[in-house]
Amino acid sequence: MTNAVHSDALYQQQLHEKQQRLTQLLAPFQAPEPEVFASAPSHYRMRAEFRIWHEGVDELYYVMFNSETKQRYYVHEFPTGSQLINRLMPRLLELIRGNHTLKYKLFQIDFLTTLSGEALISLLYHKTLNEAWQPAATELRQALRAEFGEVDVVGRAHKQKIVLEREYVLEQLQVGERTLEYMQVENSFTQPNAGMNQQMLGWAIDVTADCQGDLLELYCGNGNFSLALAKNFNRVLATEIAKPSVHAAQHNIAVNKIDNVQILRMSAEEFTQAMNGEREFNRLKGIDLQSYQCNTILVDPPRAGLDPATVAMIQAYEQILYISCNPETLCDNLKTLCQTHNIARCALFDQFPFTHHMESGVWLVRK
Repeated sequence: MTNAVHSDALYQQQLHEKQQRLTQLLAPFQAPEPEVFASAPSHYRMRAEFRIWHEGVDELYYVMFNSETKQRYYVHEFPTGSQLINRLMPRLLELIRGNHTLKYKLFQIDFLTTLSGEALISLLYHKTLNEAWQPAATELRQALRAEFGEVDVVGRAHKQKIVLEREYVLEQLQVGERTLEYMQVENSFTQPNAGMNQQMLGWAIDVTADCQGDLLELYCGNGNFSLALAKNFNRVLATEIAKPSVHAAQHNIAVNKIDNVQILRMSAEEFTQAMNGEREFNRLKGIDLQSYQCNTILVDPPRAGLDPATVAMIQAYEQILYISCNPETLCDNLKTLCQTHNIARCALFDQFPFTHHMESGVWLVRK
């Protein structure tokens, strides 16, 4: 009990330090005090990747490496990982240990789990997977399903991928009064902290509650924000470049019976060129971009932030919802955006407790 109290106090202290840091970073832009969303301090991460270390003939271990010193350390439990990951870890190694086909040249295991209790395990090899691998992996999956429920297994090697049944999990997120189902595909981006993702979606719905017209979203992934925000807008036009994510987004639109979201397979840079009339794209045939009344734009870019052309393009919108995984590149973009817009609301989403990482959200309104 004492350790739990101590851990909680330490978490609150670190969260407060993050809040202070974000406040300082946003101070030059006259931002209001950030709204703070705390995470569960442990078992919050739905994804995990471990290297596999072989010792002797039979022994296998999960290991990680220090990014600076390259020192190897053994991982017997993973407190940041979901409860399901921690339950699967020892049993999976136990089953693989006694099977030469599954064990030989195995160098990495990836886990993808959900709040809804599903798991996908990817086994990565430094060898070509022969005809014996699939029956062995099928037997492994059956054993895991008998104990853990909905578990699937995928095998990967150089230029080779074997899917036994599914290469995705189905997540269920509580978003306001709705439960939304999301297909999450193996080896594609999904929000790692599902509990925090629910809070992010709730905040995004709240800040856009009084918006008019349509929403344009860049970097939509599997439709994580698009589907949740659809109820606040007449229509949603969203772009994503990765094919697996576009496929998942289309599935998620259909399964959740949402009829006002359109997904385009385009990069943000390509869409900017199309909007500016610089290029024509076959992918836009049959879509009348001019019919959309997009007063609001949502961007959730990678760590590098937005390129200058996209920053200039989004300044044309009345409202900008900017979700950022890197406060430094966010602030670089804000130097331009705050010439035309004010920060009305901002938030800190603690995706990764006990790390320096900060996820943030900024709601900008035209001056």
